[in-house]
Amino acid sequence: MSTQQLAKASQIIAPYITSWSAEQDLPYRLMERPGLGIGYADESFGDRDAKGVLWQRAAVRHGVGKPEFGKVHPLRQRRAMRQLLCQVCAGPADRNDDGVLWLLRDYRSDWPGWPNGMGCNEPPVCMPCVAISLRLCPALRRGAVAIRARKFDVAGVRGALYRAGAAQEASLAYDDPDVRWLVASALIRKLHCCTFVPLAELTEGR
Repeated sequence: MSTQQLAKASQIIAPYITSWSAEQDLPYRLMERPGLGIGYADESFGDRDAKGVLWQRAAVRHGVGKPEFGKVHPLRQRRAMRQLLCQVCAGPADRNDDGVLWLLRDYRSDWPGWPNGMGCNEPPVCMPCVAISLRLCPALRRGAVAIRARKFDVAGVRGALYRAGAAQEASLAYDDPDVRWLVASALIRKLHCCTFVPLAELTEGR
């Protein structure tokens, strides 16, 4: 590992988008708004994004308590996806002429041409954090690929879709009329013009 990589590994306790134990979900009461979907009873301006979608409330106390691996903080995920920040260190994601760098579970068997056209809720990564992620993330150790995408439009949101008093996980486009019944917890970008990058090329000397 390089000196830069060692320094970064010593600083990162948990990925930037990981929730911490002190970041409990904030209390809320959902209510139906006739003709408009759902909203919080005490809703404020910051509860919705620029497209009017309601977002999950969560305390922001990054680094306080213990990291809750596997639980993603909705506001940091949204920030990382919107600004194309590395999901591990929150620095700028790596970008070159072939596009922005993503590190994903390997699902190439899902369809020909994967991941072109895939809705992705995992933020991109920077080059130095690839080796760290491959070494420490259990999911990626089961099979990972690196890709660069030249197109990555914001496409929608994932969250809890409320119907008849019950909620189920759903991913919806921003122009889906049902999105007014959803409490979002993740921003989705749709990946296009993707090329695979050999992992060895990204981790050599790191």
